Amino acid sequence: MVLLAAAVCTKSGKPLLSRQFVEMTRTRIECLLAAFPKLMGTGGKQHTFVETESVRYVYQPLDRLYMVLLTTKNSNILEDLETLRLFSRVIPEYCRSMDEGEISDHCFELLFAFDEVVALGYRENVNLTQIRTFTEMDSHEERVFRAVRETQEREAKAEMERKSKELQRARRDAERSGRKVPTYGGYGGGSISSASSAAIIKDTYEPEKPRVAPAPARPSGPNKALKLGSKGKEVDNFVDKLKSEGETVSAVTGRKQSDASKALPPPINTESVHLKVEEKITMSCGRDGGLQNLEVLGIITLRVSDDQNSRIRLHIANNDKKGAQLQTHPNVDKKLFSSESLIGLKNSEKSFPLNNDVGVLKWRLQTTDESLIPLTINCWPSDSSTGCDVNIEYELQDDSLELKDVVITIPLPSGVGAPVIGDVDGDYRHDSRRNILEWSLPVIDSSNRSGSMEFSIAGQANDFFPVNVSFVSTNSFCDLQVVKVTPVEGDSAVRFSTETSFVVDKYEIL
Repeated sequence: MVLLAAAVCTKSGKPLLSRQFVEMTRTRIECLLAAFPKLMGTGGKQHTFVETESVRYVYQPLDRLYMVLLTTKNSNILEDLETLRLFSRVIPEYCRSMDEGEISDHCFELLFAFDEVVALGYRENVNLTQIRTFTEMDSHEERVFRAVRETQEREAKAEMERKSKELQRARRDAERSGRKVPTYGGYGGGSISSASSAAIIKDTYEPEKPRVAPAPARPSGPNKALKLGSKGKEVDNFVDKLKSEGETVSAVTGRKQSDASKALPPPINTESVHLKVEEKITMSCGRDGGLQNLEVLGIITLRVSDDQNSRIRLHIANNDKKGAQLQTHPNVDKKLFSSESLIGLKNSEKSFPLNNDVGVLKWRLQTTDESLIPLTINCWPSDSSTGCDVNIEYELQDDSLELKDVVITIPLPSGVGAPVIGDVDGDYRHDSRRNILEWSLPVIDSSNRSGSMEFSIAGQANDFFPVNVSFVSTNSFCDLQVVKVTPVEGDSAVRFSTETSFVVDKYEIL
């Protein structure tokens, strides 16, 4: 397999980013990419590759863009597709949206990541976690140096404030005793540095900010806070202790990395009529099958920020086929909702409150029907001569869902070391302090509706339960949406914005 180039281009063939792995001229690569849209449209069918007399295009759509690999015609198509899949997973690591501006803003990060995937036209044996590690180039020595420097800066600031308070106290004592107030320019027969003078002025005219914990009093004597030879042993020992316990240290102060947020980011642009469709799922399932409980709670929340749009009605599209029970707000006209699927106030002369989140419609789904489980998890531990071999797999049962930031957490027996990972779809992380193995997948949808992971470790079958799952989604599980907003009087449409979130409250396999 010889990979000539990897490029991100628009559907019209405009190249946004291109990385050549063999010697090629710019004119040559621009001509090849310009011919790509015309070749792809031949035959009227959708494929994953197209060939010419000299090269082969292997491509994958990314919203309004294409990820394109240029290879030789005698390359292995299966390896080409696997490499394309890895390239397509690299781009969302650096770009939050698939548009031209986002690709241009992160072009250098993408180029560095591309170089980790392919070297001199041949693919490297790396995964997404290794690419992220190689490009970050994280350094323990750099973290320690920054932690020491921050500690020194905090100590210097505390010492400066203490000196400032001493001078302030001397000034107040002089005023009480009736003595002449000394000038700060020549206090004590000497001069004060500009930094101390600025601190005095700030302390005199500005109220002191509250502190969580006051700095301990330091004995009088020469100040060693800014001594260049300071080793920062306390900070160094603390960081080393965290590293020895298997903790991931990413901040300069040695704090633990927080888990990825499981809440979707708020929308950037919202209209004067903004609607939130929120759902939370709670599920418990047996390890050998059998759904113990599945409950989904949903709510539509309305927020109006313009008085001109306060007298409105919401048109609800209820495509629920799972049997959710609906309940409207007491001030909502129930007859209007049951007959026309419209949400409006009982008194049409009244208006919705301004700048307040008002829940207008709730629903609840509770079932033991296993076919309604959005994501099934099967864990198969089996005893072996060296311990236990575990095979865990997932399957997306509802193709209409797109689950993001999926994390499957498997408990591990304590004191047996790290697991030996075999085949895995996605990424994994072993937390030795919490004795868990986290299997993470950025997205699960109809294109990768199933996957598995294998690992071996000493232990028994009961040690790997309960398995917990977390994810977020912008799709509604019960498929209830607001499709239109109109004023009470008239049929003209009112501009509105919507955000939909489907998150996990509790999702475990016991």
